[in-house]
Amino acid sequence: MLTVPDEETDKIAVLCHGFLSSKTSSTNNTLTRMLIDQGIAALRFDFFGQGESEGPIDQITVSLAVDQAHRAIDLMREKGYRRIGLMGSSFGGLVSILAASQQTDLACLALKCPVVDFAEELRLEFGDDGMAQWKATDTIPNILGGPGRIPLHYALYDDALRQIAYAPARSITAPTVIVQGDQDEQVPLHQSRRLYESLQVKKHLELLPGADHRFTKDPDFLRMTKTIAEWLSQHLSTVQS
Repeated sequence: MLTVPDEETDKIAVLCHGFLSSKTSSTNNTLTRMLIDQGIAALRFDFFGQGESEGPIDQITVSLAVDQAHRAIDLMREKGYRRIGLMGSSFGGLVSILAASQQTDLACLALKCPVVDFAEELRLEFGDDGMAQWKATDTIPNILGGPGRIPLHYALYDDALRQIAYAPARSITAPTVIVQGDQDEQVPLHQSRRLYESLQVKKHLELLPGADHRFTKDPDFLRMTKTIAEWLSQHLSTVQS
């Protein structure tokens, strides 16, 4: 979904959604509206097997999602956008970190409660017994709250072990903002703190007191989206020398 402002622009933000979410997440939709008001276009897309994208969701891997992010960025360059920012939420944050570490001319990067070490998060979520059951059955508990288990190939975990983003983050050249609640129940806060220390660029870490992973309180959601939109707008509008 490519959303453009009324006036022609060469500025765009590519938005990457979270795990088992979609391009029309509340965060993506809100950020799109905010960016359009600032004269900035927005591209939203679904990762493999999610939303309207084809493919079996149980075969998703970090590597596959990173390749999709690169392709989305390349497509926007082909369409004539010269100032490109990248934004990722949670799993999409991990994808965005890894993609940005391999892109040399992004204008900026914005991360909402980013996963940095997905393998660690999965171990913390499922525990030793749960990880063993996942490996044996290629299924996990329904993390969306439904009954029973859902199919997900254990290859996702093996791939995640090879896609830990602390070291790649040192190669990022784009100014980066990280926004996370200090009561995030899914992504360990120490991951964002360590990521922040790894970054070698202009950076800002915005911690929201009392906010959870989904920023379910309206003031928290507003502060999160406003912080990200302002970072994207500021750096996409800055003329590079």
